[in-house]
Amino acid sequence: MANFTKLEFEALDITEKNYLSWILDIEIHLAAQGFGNTIKEENQQTESNRAKAMIFLRHHLHEALKSEYLTVKNPFELWINLKDKYDHQKSVILPKARYVWMHLRLQDFKTVSGYNSALFKISSQLKLRGENITDADMLEKTYSTFHASNILLQQQYREKGFTKYSDLISCFLVAEQNNKLLMKNHESRPTKSRPFPEANAAIYNYGRAQGGGHGRGDNRGRGFAHG
Repeated sequence: MANFTKLEFEALDITEKNYLSWILDIEIHLAAQGFGNTIKEENQQTESNRAKAMIFLRHHLHEALKSEYLTVKNPFELWINLKDKYDHQKSVILPKARYVWMHLRLQDFKTVSGYNSALFKISSQLKLRGENITDADMLEKTYSTFHASNILLQQQYREKGFTKYSDLISCFLVAEQNNKLLMKNHESRPTKSRPFPEANAAIYNYGRAQGGGHGRGDNRGRGFAHG
């Protein structure tokens, strides 16, 4: 059983802002403790297990919510009451999440990790609201939002035939790291010495080396930071 001297995760806020992530945390933790069925209809759990599940649920409620449902002793009843109170969030927040997804663009980020973090954040929000975001969706989102100057680079990455978004982003991260190394070399080279290639060409050159692109060397990509 959980240690009730601390929260396993953030308590359900009275403002309902964290309801969707809260119900996922509750389901996972109750299942891990063997009490997952206590919040399902017509379950045959023992009184002891229901009591333990109820303790866990109440421990992760805002104080005002604890008072509001003070007389509820069945975890399934509490679960349904909270669902009736807050489940409307899915229909309210989903359009906003879809809007953010629609307007998310690779070219608007200065770093690969920044874009990757934003993409996973919004895709997680959509999944919590019942949307099915696949690797194919994330790959297409990334390819289709390259900067216009990087069309050749986009085509080269498409030709590699990635099926997992994580594989594509790994290539980007390597290319970005090479880009940083080139910048450091450029900054440290002696005055009047032979310059290194322009730093922002790193991702373009990496793409050619890995996939043998068909473009000419003077069609260089610009990297990720474009508004």
